[in-house]
Amino acid sequence: MKIKLKKRLKVWTQPKPRYTAGVLAKYAHLVNSAHLGAVTDANL
Repeated sequence: MKIKLKKRLKVWTQPKPRYTAGVLAKYAHLVNSAHLGAVTDANL
């Protein structure tokens, strides 16, 4: 299983963002991961 995952990870490339302008693009750029609280302003 680990070997298969390593092979897949090796050829994976990050997809282009769907939204490059507007509110959804701003949100996608600013939001943190869910395990970090998904906050949009880390300085709060």
